[in-house]
Amino acid sequence: MDSDIRMAAQTMSEHRVSSLLITDNDELIGIVTDRDLRTRAVAQGLAYETPVSAIMTRDPIVMDSRDYASEAVLKMMERNVHHIPIMKNGRPIGVVSTGDIVQKESHGSVYLISDIFKQNSIESLRAISQKMSHTFTQLVLADANTQMIGNAMSHIGTAFVKRLLQLGEEKFGPAPVPYCFVALGSQAREEQTINTDQDNALILSDKYDKEQHGEYFENLSDWVCQNLDKCGYTLCTGDIMASNPRWRQPLSVWKDNFSDWIQNPKAEALLRLSIFFDLRGIYGDKTLAKQLNQHIRKEAQQHSGFLTFMARNANQRKPPLGFFRQFVLDGEGKQSRTFNLKERGIAPIIDIVRVHALACGSNKLNTLERIEDIEAAGLLPDGRAKDLALALEMIGMVRIKNQKDQIEAGDKPNNHVNPENLSSFEKRHLRDAFNIVTRQQEFIKFRYAGKRS
Repeated sequence: MDSDIRMAAQTMSEHRVSSLLITDNDELIGIVTDRDLRTRAVAQGLAYETPVSAIMTRDPIVMDSRDYASEAVLKMMERNVHHIPIMKNGRPIGVVSTGDIVQKESHGSVYLISDIFKQNSIESLRAISQKMSHTFTQLVLADANTQMIGNAMSHIGTAFVKRLLQLGEEKFGPAPVPYCFVALGSQAREEQTINTDQDNALILSDKYDKEQHGEYFENLSDWVCQNLDKCGYTLCTGDIMASNPRWRQPLSVWKDNFSDWIQNPKAEALLRLSIFFDLRGIYGDKTLAKQLNQHIRKEAQQHSGFLTFMARNANQRKPPLGFFRQFVLDGEGKQSRTFNLKERGIAPIIDIVRVHALACGSNKLNTLERIEDIEAAGLLPDGRAKDLALALEMIGMVRIKNQKDQIEAGDKPNNHVNPENLSSFEKRHLRDAFNIVTRQQEFIKFRYAGKRS
């Protein structure tokens, strides 16, 4: 804190680093980079004795040591910074730079994200989207777990959305009122794989006036959704997209919608709308998404009848396991000897965890992070939270490896798995995982049984 810029430059030169963290009693207060020395010190003709505090960036963007590199790239691109301090238990432990990341992952997801933000046309973005299958298979071959793969693929998807919105604002002009583009479902949970459609919506400021601003946001949303489709994120068959005016509303309308869904729950409607309870702001004024999520958590905890309906819906999709632990096949046509691992394995776990997360007021969206909050809240018997996490990982890895095999065979990846193609190890552990899901479905049915608002 008391050092001058000469000492800062000497320290950076001696240690061959491009930045320094500035602390006061072990508390991070700023960062100085080589660019700061050039533009804020040398170019301004400052004396060598000038305190380093005069040129540092105060309160810099930081990340936790457990975060993924792909998240760092998104933050760097979004904020136009090249260095991010890394924190552990509230204390700075180092710095990551764009050079560090690209050097480590020149052919991976981080490089792809960086490349996306450099593109200035739909054609070039579409060309980059063709590389996603290679990136996905490389992650699987590198033995990345489902959390790492889901995070990487989700951040690639988010990068496409952000770049398209940037290009859209260049095409249609700046937004007339604040807005937030939100991801729903697997992208919001950061659990996407290679085979996904788009689920998104738009939260508008309450300053929005349809007569004055409607045409702008209609044009922007249509343009972004159509071009996401060209980049490999197919249009949602259920039309849950920002291009649908029903899902492009001011914050106050969104709050009213959620209040109605929660206070007057209808099982069939909630089955279709459960995806909206996984909602993440990814571009624009993210405080709008934060306010809406706070509203959702508050309403859900106050209306237990809503949780009863959500729990019932979480029991709709059963694991593909029959008597004597044999697999139950449910495919049709070419998929007649398969079962759908997403619909019959992963989705039930996500549904179960979502109900518990809403019950305990968790502000997390990722399923594994929600499981941690659920365990901390004591909603599950001892050991059951770990069982759920292990089941999710086991089912998820079989699904991901199957998709990798499909890509390598020249087929379009999907969620259908033929048990005849699984190893005895995979079969045995899949059965164990499905049993865990079945027991958890029974538990949640009684945990939230018969409660009414």
